[in-house]
Amino acid sequence: MKWVSLARNTTRRRATYSTRPHPRALVYRGPASQPGCPEAVAELLSSSAWNFDVHFVGPDEQLPIDEATLHSAALYAQPGGGDLDGAFTHLRRHVPAIQHFVRAGGRYLGFCLGGYLAGRSPGFDLLPGDADQYVALRSAELHDTSSTVLEIEWRGQIEEMYFQDGPYFCLDHHYRDHYDHDADILARYRNGSIAALKIDYGHGRVAVVGPHPEADETWYTDDGLIPPHHLATDLGHHLINAVMTR
Repeated sequence: MKWVSLARNTTRRRATYSTRPHPRALVYRGPASQPGCPEAVAELLSSSAWNFDVHFVGPDEQLPIDEATLHSAALYAQPGGGDLDGAFTHLRRHVPAIQHFVRAGGRYLGFCLGGYLAGRSPGFDLLPGDADQYVALRSAELHDTSSTVLEIEWRGQIEEMYFQDGPYFCLDHHYRDHYDHDADILARYRNGSIAALKIDYGHGRVAVVGPHPEADETWYTDDGLIPPHHLATDLGHHLINAVMTR
């Protein structure tokens, strides 16, 4: 996985989500992530059209996860990682601050574990539903947690993407009949389960994805996989655009 070094600036300032020329983006890095995952998300954000001022936050970073830091930013990104229950033990105390940040107009972007954490069992409870293990579904085309290249349907196009035990997203019953109004389904797995979506939360917005559009070629080769001809970086940028724009 690719490591990225980004400059850090500890100045705290209030976010203006639509007019700020260099919106601040915060990426979690710490024990609830795995090496390479925060850096890949940071690189994806930096390479997007939004001209983000990207900073890492976490227990060993210059910036902590707290109300002041979150509300200095336009977006908070939770990258991939390991075990959900283990990760949540490190993040549980930040649930109120993250909920308040998004409800007040901030953006939450979750990749794989970050998608699980957007759910409620356990998680930040940012979705009108939950996130669960895709490979545990009887209708899933694979049932082990090894890394693989998975086909998903993204906006009607079949795409290949790096996947390792990612979530699918299930909305509560009263949302299932109103996808077009309340939730924007960006991608589905082969069995029709939701692989990526965006949805409003208070005055803010949440976007989550089960596979890894941020994965570069080394993610595939390091795991003995053949990279697809078309890496999914542009879909990662599409996900960022979805969470940032109305």
